[in-house]
Amino acid sequence: MSKTNSVRTVTEQRTGDRRSDERTDGQTVDTCPECDGAVVTDEERGERVCQSCGVVLEEDAIDHGPEWRAFTPSETESRSRVGAPTTKLLHDEGLSTSIGWSNTDASGRTLSASQREKMGRLRVWDERFRARDSRDRNLKQALGEVDRMASALGLPEDVRETAGVIYRRALKEDLLPGRSIEGMATASLYAAARQAGNPRSLDEFEPVSRVRRQKFARAYRYLARQLELGIAPADPAEYLPRFVSELEATERLQRRARELLETAKDAGIHSGKNPTGLAAGAIYAAGLLTEDRITQGEVAKVADVSEVTIRDRYSELLEQLERGSIDARTERGAV
Repeated sequence: MSKTNSVRTVTEQRTGDRRSDERTDGQTVDTCPECDGAVVTDEERGERVCQSCGVVLEEDAIDHGPEWRAFTPSETESRSRVGAPTTKLLHDEGLSTSIGWSNTDASGRTLSASQREKMGRLRVWDERFRARDSRDRNLKQALGEVDRMASALGLPEDVRETAGVIYRRALKEDLLPGRSIEGMATASLYAAARQAGNPRSLDEFEPVSRVRRQKFARAYRYLARQLELGIAPADPAEYLPRFVSELEATERLQRRARELLETAKDAGIHSGKNPTGLAAGAIYAAGLLTEDRITQGEVAKVADVSEVTIRDRYSELLEQLERGSIDARTERGAV
């Protein structure tokens, strides 16, 4: 057997069989499993070798340290191996760089007046070059609107990303001519919220949008038709968790409201009715059945519907529940 194979065999067999001794100064020194000699680490070659017999215990060690050098504590904390992830919420997907607004150099010292003026001019040109054509400027404005409205409505990051993808598809399909950027951005966010199962009503979008409800509702229908989004009608049950959470109601009430809505869907009485109104009516009716005191005014404020709508919907739900109970008793009597 050659010397190389012998070393490799010893390495494979003995790597896990290490012994260590404690020095008087508290440091640990590894010892060789073959001859009890001292084991040293060769940083350049990435090996751990016994000083006495020359057995190679480890080789080709992986360097887990950074690939950059830092000279100050601030540089050590700020350095990173990776950049920011790409996102559809930026017109350039976050791939370009930008000049910061700190007006300090790498050491943290404040720039002089002439340098601040120079950096200000560079920032202006940097912004211009990042959005050089009309498409980039369009995306920059629209995605800014999407992010602003999503923040106002409390929509999560995945809904915002989906809205960015929908708007990019509309821009690529040339669906924007003749329509406002704000209207199409609102329609994209509304469609994304419904696709993600986190819907908001048109009434909730109206205060945060810069266009009238009629405009962005028409833009949504146009988007859904042209892009073939295939969005199913809003399910009233999808509104229950948010409404119940804002009302600080019990889990039992939410389950009862969901049962009422399931009964209504089985009977088909939900067709053509506002889903938020049905959800609000189910919550109020469930409160009556579970004896959880919730007023119509409280539910109306959370669901953004009128109290008249709640009275109409909850009475229909209770009538359907009673009708279903009568039918069940009739069937049991016939059996």
